Amino acid sequence: MKFNKKVEDVLNKQINAEFWSSFLYLSMSSWFETKGLKGFANWMRVQYLEETTHAIKLTDYIIARGGQVKLAALDKVPVEWKSITDSFEETYKHECKVTEMISNCYEVAFAERDHATANMLQWFINEQTEEEQNVLNIIDQLKLIGENGQAIYLLDKELATRVFVDATKTAV
Repeated sequence: MKFNKKVEDVLNKQINAEFWSSFLYLSMSSWFETKGLKGFANWMRVQYLEETTHAIKLTDYIIARGGQVKLAALDKVPVEWKSITDSFEETYKHECKVTEMISNCYEVAFAERDHATANMLQWFINEQTEEEQNVLNIIDQLKLIGENGQAIYLLDKELATRVFVDATKTAV
């Protein structure tokens, strides 16, 4: 079976974007570690793992459809942020950009009448809705607590409880 070239190209671009996202979150995780915020670091480490599995899900899909995966060099990721809130606001902006990219993938698949790919991308669309909401919830909490050290400590403890679950394994 011959995989549609336009769809293959847009999915390859998305794979590279997902890997860049994973590096961004690993960088944020490391930054939080250096600040002694192990819970925030854990939350970002889970994000790193999620983005990596998203890239692999797309990789496996392209291969299953008879396409070729084309990995590209990744642009450098930031290594510092002004504040905890700044890092999460950047995370939110980035997730919104990823949502736009996933929507573009969907539009290309739909325009090319590749309904199987459009259907597969529905999982990513739902995932992005959840990603954006999770980050917004943390931003709301950070705005509420401000610079209150005790409240940051409690939020750090809460974020330390997040565990990675590979949702791509149960995805349809």
